[in-house]
Amino acid sequence: EITSLLSLCGGQFSSEQEIRINSPFWILNIPSEEMARGLMKRTVCAKSIFELWGHGKSAGELYASLKNYPTDKMLPYLQSDSTYKVRIHTFNKTLTQAQKVKKIDALEFLPFKGKVNLKNPEHIFWILEDYGMNPNDVPEEPIHLYFGRWIADGQRELIESYSVKKRHFIGNTSMDACLSFIMANHGRVKPNDIVYDPFVGTGGLLISSAHFGAYVCGTDIDYNTIHGLGKASRKNQKWRGPDENIRASLRQYGLEKYYLDALVADFSRPIWRKGMLFDAIITDPPYGIREAPRRMGSQKETVKSDERSTENHFFVSSSYHLSDIFFDLLKFGAEYLVMGGRLVYWLPIYRPEYTEEIIPRHPCLKLISNCEQLLSSHTSRRLITMEKVKEFKDQDANSYLLDGQYMPYRGHNSFREKYFSGVTKRIAKEEKDNQK
Repeated sequence: EITSLLSLCGGQFSSEQEIRINSPFWILNIPSEEMARGLMKRTVCAKSIFELWGHGKSAGELYASLKNYPTDKMLPYLQSDSTYKVRIHTFNKTLTQAQKVKKIDALEFLPFKGKVNLKNPEHIFWILEDYGMNPNDVPEEPIHLYFGRWIADGQRELIESYSVKKRHFIGNTSMDACLSFIMANHGRVKPNDIVYDPFVGTGGLLISSAHFGAYVCGTDIDYNTIHGLGKASRKNQKWRGPDENIRASLRQYGLEKYYLDALVADFSRPIWRKGMLFDAIITDPPYGIREAPRRMGSQKETVKSDERSTENHFFVSSSYHLSDIFFDLLKFGAEYLVMGGRLVYWLPIYRPEYTEEIIPRHPCLKLISNCEQLLSSHTSRRLITMEKVKEFKDQDANSYLLDGQYMPYRGHNSFREKYFSGVTKRIAKEEKDNQK
């Protein structure tokens, strides 16, 4: 997320950045405070950003680092007519108030000339202490210390204010608010973009993009979901009400002006005119666990599998293999994304069989990131972000059939069976343990 947002703000992520996998603190080289603030206006992963004045693996190293920090960079924030306060944040340890005061007093060598104001200071300084990631083995002294000037907080309050629990219109697969914003950030969604979700469902992914000022639209094969009809997904509620639809969901957050439309359509069949239409495609395709992947069936299947919706709309559905869904998605992104536009989607994985070779590829799309979210001991889903780097030509339409990469991924057509086989094994093991 941070890498995508840096590029959106005009910065560049350096491969030399200091990344500590087992630490909540991250040192970034950002060229300006303006860019840092722009980054924090979007991120839901980062809590706060600071101008780093000094750091070290012990208190002595921290103080030596602070004494070496250029005084001319400190002085604008330490003037006699300014107010300030110092705060302490410890990760994986709780300090008493007396311990905190002692650590703050130890910084008296810094040239503070202003007055302390604990309620409304002009400048806030933080001591950050890292006590490791293991709560069962907390060291007596921190393994790393940082001191810096607070610049801005991230947008973590969006997770609560856009919580699915408070949303009028939800379904069985409505995306968690935090993940929705992360996906929009991976897609580098910005004001006046056009964002499309081909498996729109209840429109949860449209909301996060609209929050960032993009115009949103989507399609789905399910007539009832698009129109907010049929049975409700909430407990103790039988039928959906009049305010349970995608437009009303955006209206709930004051975002209705960004809603273009949602269409009943089969993603496996073309409905869009030729040309680059979308700045980002952000979606969560059905995996066959809570929602079945479907597409329109052939004429021969019509008699066998006619289904009637509550509004007397007929449709014929047949199974839509996972491999076909994802390669249709890549082909669509290659054809309809603008140059530099991004495709962001979730890919379900059976972990014992996972290799990077099974990530679907396309010659027009460059893989930007591949992030795992664990679902169970044997399954996960990966957030795949791809960027359009080459113009689509007709010969690229079925390019995936020409390489040997298509066949390995076909094994994931049985993801549902593998998912539930793991559940069955776990239940059997629990029953066996209970009998003992």
